[in-house]
Amino acid sequence: MRTKRHTMVGLGELLWDLFPTAKKLGGAPANFAYIASLFGNEGIPASRIGRDDLGSEALLRLMELGLPTSFVQEDEWHATGTVRVEVDGKGQARFEILPDVAWDFLEFTHDWRVLAEQADAVCFGSLAQRSTQSRSTIEQFLRNTRKDAVRVFDVNLRQNFYNKEIVAESLKLATIVKLNQEELPVILRLLNLPHATDELAARCLIETFQLRLVCLTRGTAGSLLVSSEECFSHSGFRVKVADTVGAGDAFTAALVHEYLRGASLAEMSETANRMGAWVASEFGATPVLKPGGIKQTLAGIGR
Repeated sequence: MRTKRHTMVGLGELLWDLFPTAKKLGGAPANFAYIASLFGNEGIPASRIGRDDLGSEALLRLMELGLPTSFVQEDEWHATGTVRVEVDGKGQARFEILPDVAWDFLEFTHDWRVLAEQADAVCFGSLAQRSTQSRSTIEQFLRNTRKDAVRVFDVNLRQNFYNKEIVAESLKLATIVKLNQEELPVILRLLNLPHATDELAARCLIETFQLRLVCLTRGTAGSLLVSSEECFSHSGFRVKVADTVGAGDAFTAALVHEYLRGASLAEMSETANRMGAWVASEFGATPVLKPGGIKQTLAGIGR
């Protein structure tokens, strides 16, 4: 059965992940858009790059991935973003994110306003809001989405590029929040909210910010989804980890895909955990599907 093709926008940073031996195009919004497209949706990255060699390479790479480039702005004065990535023996990544790059200067243009009005879902994080200009642009974009659009705050705390105001205002604009088990206590401390159990903490966030869904990822231990009506815990899938870069973004995109098609919490959890595990088992955030497409690719996870 064919499902509706949704417009899913990844809004924020577009950058090159610089590994010791190679570079990979990344940034949570681009990763989100790519995985959304694998499910047959219209995955759209909305970001900004420099008018430089890395920017030209980024546009070419997006086209190779089958993603549109019409909402990627070009900046004459600021360089394309880069991140130095180190991966330890367990595949866990550490990032050094360079400041004052093109995606710190997002502009809310007429084209972006039209895109906001058309979007079925928008995924945004805290990192791209480290600059005043990009934060204002992201807020304008979200405020111009339809009332029924899904606005996903993928918390994605990096270095010191966040504060209480950014987190609180982002939660107010969101309908869904996704965060990991390391980020949850940090967020609760910032907001002066209690943390008796993960489920109670999630329900507190739902009540405080009128959220539809809170998703907590737990690494190899799976995930916890909490809505105002129910709660579902998934134990995850064991895979041999190549690196974890983009695994969380893949989880988010799969979760939103299932949410938009009206799936249950159990169905959302199953697909999202499979997708996150698959990306973690591959090098980089944008691996190529196995022969047979997404159904066959995900069916092989955990076997």
